[in-house]
Amino acid sequence: MKIKNNVSLKPYNTFGIDAKARFFYEITTLTALESVLKLEEYPNKFVISGGSNMLLTKDIDALVLHLNLKGIKIVSETDHDVIINVMAGENWHELVLWTLDQNYGGLENMSLIPGNTGTSPIQNIGAYGVELKDTFESCEAMEIATQKLKIFNKETCNFGYRESFFKNEGKGKYIITSVNLKLSKKDHALNTSYGSIDQELQHMGITTPTIKDISNAVIAIRKSKLPDPAELGNSGSFFKNPIINKIDFLHFIEKHPEAPFYKLSEENYKIPAGWLIEQSGFKGKRYGDAGVHKNQALVLVNYGTATGKEIVDLAHKIIDTVYAKFNIRILPEVNIV
Repeated sequence: MKIKNNVSLKPYNTFGIDAKARFFYEITTLTALESVLKLEEYPNKFVISGGSNMLLTKDIDALVLHLNLKGIKIVSETDHDVIINVMAGENWHELVLWTLDQNYGGLENMSLIPGNTGTSPIQNIGAYGVELKDTFESCEAMEIATQKLKIFNKETCNFGYRESFFKNEGKGKYIITSVNLKLSKKDHALNTSYGSIDQELQHMGITTPTIKDISNAVIAIRKSKLPDPAELGNSGSFFKNPIINKIDFLHFIEKHPEAPFYKLSEENYKIPAGWLIEQSGFKGKRYGDAGVHKNQALVLVNYGTATGKEIVDLAHKIIDTVYAKFNIRILPEVNIV
C-alpha cells in the first residue's frame, strides 16, 4: 500500500483549486478500500471521487482517498427494462453515453453532468425535469466505522431536491461503492417539456426524437450555457433553485410578474436561482480570479488562481444581495469543504 505525501488536489476537483492533501491514496478495489479504512495511524480520512460537487477552501490535513472503482455490468433484464450496476468511479457522462449506445433510456436528460456515478445519490443529481431517483434502484455503500457493505434502496436513501440520507444523517459515515439503475429497453418515456429541450429539438429539425436526440439537445444547451471544467474551473450549478410556499410566491410574483417559475404543487413553487442572480447584477461579473459565468449566472468560476475562500466570499455576497432584493434565500448546491 503506497500512500503519497503532500499531493496537490488540483487535478481531482473541477474547480481547479490547488489545495494539498497531507496524505493521498487511490482506491481501485473494494479490498483496498476496506484495508485503508482500517489503518489506525491515519485517523482522519477524506474521500474524493470526481471532485465535481465540492469547493475546497483549505488544505486537507487527512488521508485523502481517491475513489476510482471501475466497472459496469448488467444485473438483470426483461424484454422491457434492465438493471445495471455501475461502480462509483465511473464518469457520469460516459455512463450516460454508454447507456445510449445500448439503447437504454432514462438518463438522457442528465447528459453532461460533471462528476462520477458514486456521488450521484448524495446529491440526487438532476437536470431538465429528471432526477437520479427516477431510475435509481439501490446503491451499495461501505460503512467507514465497520468496513461492512450495506445496501440502500430508494426509501432508505430518503431522496429530496438535491438531498439524500448521505448528505444529512449519513454524512461522513458511508462511502458509496456502486449504484444500481433501472433503465428502459423500449417504449422509452421521453421528457422534452422542461427548459428549452423542445426548442433545441426544433432547431435541430427533429420532430420525433429518440433518447439519443434528447441527449444531443441537452448537450448542446449545456455547452451553450455552461463552461467546460477542463477549460474554466467550475462545479456546474453552484446554487440550488429555491422552492418557496404559495404565500411567499404570491408576494414575489406580484412584485416581479416577469419572473420565470415552475409550479411544483398547489403549495410549492420553484424559482430559477440563475434568474435571481442575474437580476441582482452578478452575471458575468469578475472579482479577481473568482467570478460569475457570462452565460449562466448559476455558475461560479475560477479564472485561474482563485482560492476556495475567494469563491465562498463571492457566493455569500450573492446570497446576501439576492435576499435583500427578493426576500428569497438561495443556498449552495456545492459541498463546501
